[in-house]
Amino acid sequence: MQLSYVSGIAEAPLSGDTIGRMLERRAASSGDGLALVSRHQGLRLTWSDLAARAHRVARGLVAVGVEPGDRVGVWAPACSEWTELQLGSAMVGAILVNINPAYLSGELGYALTKVGVRVLVAVPGFRDVDYFAMVKDVRSTCPSLERLIAVATDGPVPGGEPADLTWSDMLDAGDGIDPAEVAARERRCDPDDPVNIQFTSGTTGSPKGATLTHHNVVNNAAILGHQLGYTEADAVCIPVPLYHCFGMGIGNLGCLATGATMVYPAEAFDPLATLEALAGERCTSIYGVPTMFIAMLGHPRFAEFDLTTLRTGIMAGAPCPIEVMRRVVDEMHVADLTIAYGMTETAPVSTLTRPSDSLEIRTTTVGSALPHTEIKITDPATDAVVGRGERGEICARGYLVMPGYWGDDEATADAIVHGWMHTGDLGTMDDDGNVSVVGRLTDMVIRGGENIYPREIEELLFTHPAVESAQVVGIPDERLGEELAAFVIAVAGSEVSADEIRSFCRERLARFKVPRHVFTVDAFPMTVTGKIQKFMLRRQAVETLGLRQ
Repeated sequence: MQLSYVSGIAEAPLSGDTIGRMLERRAASSGDGLALVSRHQGLRLTWSDLAARAHRVARGLVAVGVEPGDRVGVWAPACSEWTELQLGSAMVGAILVNINPAYLSGELGYALTKVGVRVLVAVPGFRDVDYFAMVKDVRSTCPSLERLIAVATDGPVPGGEPADLTWSDMLDAGDGIDPAEVAARERRCDPDDPVNIQFTSGTTGSPKGATLTHHNVVNNAAILGHQLGYTEADAVCIPVPLYHCFGMGIGNLGCLATGATMVYPAEAFDPLATLEALAGERCTSIYGVPTMFIAMLGHPRFAEFDLTTLRTGIMAGAPCPIEVMRRVVDEMHVADLTIAYGMTETAPVSTLTRPSDSLEIRTTTVGSALPHTEIKITDPATDAVVGRGERGEICARGYLVMPGYWGDDEATADAIVHGWMHTGDLGTMDDDGNVSVVGRLTDMVIRGGENIYPREIEELLFTHPAVESAQVVGIPDERLGEELAAFVIAVAGSEVSADEIRSFCRERLARFKVPRHVFTVDAFPMTVTGKIQKFMLRRQAVETLGLRQ
C-alpha cells in the first residue's frame, strides 16, 4: 500500500537570510527597480527608496526605546507605512504584531495584552471605526503598552486617545540615531529569531498568537515567488490585506525575494480599484480569495480594462468553483493561476498547484508539497499515516512550521508533534501526491477567506442576558463560500430576536464574525451521550433557507 506521505523536491537550498539582510541585498542588486506602488497614496518607490525609508523607521524605533524582542503592533489598512514598519522593525530585532483592521475593543485589548505590545503604530481610524477611541478604551488594561504612534495625522481624533507621537515625530527622532546602531542590531539578528506574530482563532474561542521566524517567512515567500517564476520584470497586484500572511508574507516578502514590484490598489479590497491597478500598472500577477475574483469578474466595468499582461497569481482561502477558474483563465488572462493551501502557522503555504496542472487538478485539489516541505495524511485517532486516497488529517513539517503560539505551551504541544503541524483539516492524497481538502476536524468556518471559529462567537452569545445556550455553524454561501448561522435557546420567560443577536455581536466582534442567520430554537439535536450534533443544525439551516450544499 502506498502511504499518504510526500516530500517536496527542492532544486535550491534554503536561505539563511533575515528580512533585513534580504532587503540590503535587494537594494544593492536592484536599487533602481520599482519596489512598491501604493496607488491610493500616489506613491512609487524604488528598492533604494524603500530600503532608505525602512532604515529611517528602524532608527526611529531605536529612538523611541524599542529593544530586540520587543513587540511592535501595527493597526492599519494597506499603505506604504505598513511595509516600511514591517521591514524596519525586522532590522532592529523587534517582533511585528499584526492587528486585524476589523478588530473592536475587546479583540484589540486581548491581542495587545496577550503578547505584551510595547509600541502600537496605528492610523486614527478606518472607514467608520475610530481606532484611537478603542485604544483609549483598552489602554488602562494593557500595562505593556507604552506608546501610541499615529500614522498620517497631526493630532488626536476627537474622542480618541491622544497619540504619544506621530509617525513623523518618530522618524525625526530617529534622524539623531547613528545608522551604525541599526547595522549592529541587524548583524545580531538570527534567522531563527521570531519576527512576526499573527493572531489566529482557536477552538477554545481565544485567539492564539502564531509566532513566525525570519527563517519561516523568508523561505516560504522566496519559494512561492520562484514557483511563480517572478523576476524584476513582474508586477504583483496585492489587494489582500497586509495584516494577513497572504499579503505581508507571500505578497510583500515574495516580491522582496525576487525583485518583483508590489502593487497596492487601495487601502482595502475594492474591485474597481483592483481592476484599475491591474490595467494601469500592467500587472503580471494577481493575488486573492475566490470572492475577490468573483467581484472583479462581476463588476459592470470589467470589460473596459486590458488585463492581457496578467499571466499568473495565487487564489487561496476557500475552494475555487471550476467555472470561476475558467473565467479567471479566459477573461482575466491568468492562464497560470495557482491554488495555494496552508495556514498562518506554516508561514503560510505548504501545498501549491502548478501552472502545468489541468483545470480539474486546480479546482479539485490544493496541489502538492512545496520544496523542502513534507506532507502526510494521518488517522486522527492513531496518528498513523493512511493509504493514498484515504481520508485523514493533513499534517505539514519542515522549515515553514512556526516555533509555537506566543505564551501558550499547551496549545503548541497539541498542534505540533515531532515537528509535524497538525492542521485540523481533513484531506486525501492521490497517487501523484496532490492533496484534496474534504472537511475539518474542528468546526472552523472559512467565510470569504477569513477563518472563523464558532466557539469564540458562542462564548460571546452566552454572555447575553436573554440567551441560555447558543451554537454557531457554517452553512453554504454562493458568494463567500460559507456563512455563519447561530442557533439560540432563550432563557425561560425571555425572548430574543435575530436583529438583537446580530446587534449584540456587531458591537463586540469584527464584522466578518457576525452571524448572518439567527434561529431561535427550543433545543439542540443531541447524541445519546449528550453531545450536540452540529451537522444536524447545519442541515436544518440549509433546509430552512432552501440552500444547496
